[in-house]
Amino acid sequence: MRVRAYARVLRASAKTIFAYRVSFLFGSVGAIFQLLAMVALWTALLRNRDELAGFSLTDMKSYLLVGYATGVLGTGFGEQWMAERIRSGAVSLDLVKPLNYQKARFAESLGGLPMEVALVVVVGTVFTSFAGPVMTPAYHLLFLISLLAVVPIKFMILYVSTLICFWTQNYHGVSWARNVIVAVFSGALVPLVFLPQWVNVLATALPFASITSTPALIFIGRISEAEAARLVGLQLMWVVLLWYIGQFAWRRSVRHLTVHGG
Repeated sequence: MRVRAYARVLRASAKTIFAYRVSFLFGSVGAIFQLLAMVALWTALLRNRDELAGFSLTDMKSYLLVGYATGVLGTGFGEQWMAERIRSGAVSLDLVKPLNYQKARFAESLGGLPMEVALVVVVGTVFTSFAGPVMTPAYHLLFLISLLAVVPIKFMILYVSTLICFWTQNYHGVSWARNVIVAVFSGALVPLVFLPQWVNVLATALPFASITSTPALIFIGRISEAEAARLVGLQLMWVVLLWYIGQFAWRRSVRHLTVHGG
């Protein structure tokens, strides 16, 4: 019974995102330009050398393409919508619904997955045709599992950070700070090997590296199969751990609910 309820939430979210598909596509233009800009930058950096810190131009194109995919997947979660409902107190209406709040928001985020996958396939095909060559996945199954694990990990990071609105009543600062932290520590900005050693160690101890660095390194085969399996296991551990952190954060956050008006 509850599964059907969450399935209805997922379908409603999918219909909403499809209805606003033009807005969704325009919102993705920035990520495409960022991908092209990063390819141009690395092409210039590697123009007179075969590799940099062990990364060839083909490696970097493949890494950036995977980084683009992980940046697109899992963006269907309506964090601004959730933040506004927390700020206005309208989230109190969600408390009386017979659904787990966290599971309902996760179902909403999954509703955007078909559009996100379609966009990644189209952009990946065009990118490979005009800016290639790129590599094929070194470990196909491990890469697929790693890519799938990105979706719940991203959702939980967005979800927990949005709950901070119960204290701040403003989401813009939280969103900006989180985006910068994720971009640096996930390896989306540059591969973690280019960062100082202490930042690299810190990044691998946090869940952010599981978003971009882990699937990208598995894709281009920069790590052994055993190490890839270990990192995928670490991703799955973060999925479970972050889920329980989200439930704990929700129970603590809802105590600070403020409802305005009569």
